[in-house]
Amino acid sequence: MQSTRQNKICRLIQQDMSDIFLREMKPVLGPSLISVTEVRITPDLSIARIYVSIMPIGGGSPDSIMALIRDNSADLRRRLGLREGKQLRIIPQLEFFIDDTLDYVENINRLLKS
Repeated sequence: MQSTRQNKICRLIQQDMSDIFLREMKPVLGPSLISVTEVRITPDLSIARIYVSIMPIGGGSPDSIMALIRDNSADLRRRLGLREGKQLRIIPQLEFFIDDTLDYVENINRLLKS
C-alpha cells in the first residue's frame, strides 16, 4: 500500500512523463504513440517504475522503441528534473517497462469465450 506522498509523486511523474513523451521526445523516438499507463515508486522515493504502452505508427516494433527509451533514460530523468526540481528533493531513477495489461485482458476474454 502506497502512502499519500507516494501517490502524489506517482501522479506528478505520470503527468510530466506523458507530456515529455508527447512534446519533447518525438524527434528521438520517431512517430509513435507512447502513453504512460502507471507509475510506481519505492517507499524511499529513489526508484520510479514507469509502465508505458507503445503503439508504433510509422513502422518499427515496440521492443525497438522501448530500447530507445531505455537508452535515453538519463535524458528523460534530466527533463523530469527540470520540471520537478522545485517539488522533489531528489529526482528518482527511472526504470521503464512495457505495460501488457491490455494483452492480458484480451487473452482472458478470449479464453472465457471459448
